[in-house]
Amino acid sequence: MTSTDLAGTHLIAADDLEANIRAIFAAAGCSPDEAALIARELVGANLAGHDSHGVVRVPKYVDWMRQGFVRAGQRADVVTDGGAFAVLEGNRGFGQTIAAQAVALGVERAQEHGTSIIALRNSGHVGRVGAYAETANAAGLISIHFVNVAGSPLVAPFGAVERRFSTAPFAIGLPLPERPVVLDFATSLVAEGKVQVASYGGRPLPADALIGPDAQTSGDPHVLFGEYGPTDIRSASNGAGAIRAFGEHKGSGLALMCELLAGAFTGSGCAGPAKSKDRIANGMLSIYLSPAHFGTQAEFERSASGYLDWVLSARPVDSAQPVLLPGDPEAATRTARLAGGVPLPVNTWGAIRRTAADLGLTLV
Repeated sequence: MTSTDLAGTHLIAADDLEANIRAIFAAAGCSPDEAALIARELVGANLAGHDSHGVVRVPKYVDWMRQGFVRAGQRADVVTDGGAFAVLEGNRGFGQTIAAQAVALGVERAQEHGTSIIALRNSGHVGRVGAYAETANAAGLISIHFVNVAGSPLVAPFGAVERRFSTAPFAIGLPLPERPVVLDFATSLVAEGKVQVASYGGRPLPADALIGPDAQTSGDPHVLFGEYGPTDIRSASNGAGAIRAFGEHKGSGLALMCELLAGAFTGSGCAGPAKSKDRIANGMLSIYLSPAHFGTQAEFERSASGYLDWVLSARPVDSAQPVLLPGDPEAATRTARLAGGVPLPVNTWGAIRRTAADLGLTLV
């Protein structure tokens, strides 16, 4: 099912979109299993409403693959194994593959030891970090994830106009019965992928999301990407501006910690100085905790559930918009998009079709 509305949005059924993306990565050289995994995770981000980490990434991923910046068919190597902790080398494999392996190891070790810490370095773009917190939740584990992007300075520190941080995502998952909580956000005011989405004609950016060399704030994606055509691959190396950190000094401080923990500590490297144009690597430091092993599970679930009920009972500013928990908007969006299709700006779909055509594919 596909259609285009009068606002210029292409609407496509999730299953059809996933099949198309799977075909693209298979044609680009991924195994059928890896192509399916990448497609599932990218479409899953769209279903959750995180379009910034969804299929808008396809043209860039394929371009990185062609240049050797990301490699198909890789496995994470264990560099250091301390039982309850480990360091993994991602070998520049696709993040959806490599991060899934790191999370699987973290879950396995936490189920054995009660806790585990996994330091992942040199992975390809890992995508929506909240998906990994959801995996840990499903295994009954609390998880905390610090992520950075080596070689990708995009964000200006508080009080600056020059890029120094990556978008440095952060996520926490809590496995509560019938109400799992996942907090997942970039420490930048908007994710770089949201700037991409806006540049293709999607949801506009806040007017103060970006900052130019003249210290003027802006919501124009050209500040970050420079000049581009409707379906061109976006490259931040062509622009002179930066994304702003969220929350002024607070977001800037959290971004710094993500760089130091996920980048410097893991050995993956910090956001800059960039060593190679457009060549990026994700580092991720993940902590897993098993409430069952700590002996606190019953009280954790009782106390946390009661507290969430109290939080949700707060009188809202607008009675038509009740107080929500982290993860509630994603759940609602997933339900709506599974039923009605995934909306894509026409130029996003055009860029994907252009990538497919370059691979000899015609998408439906």
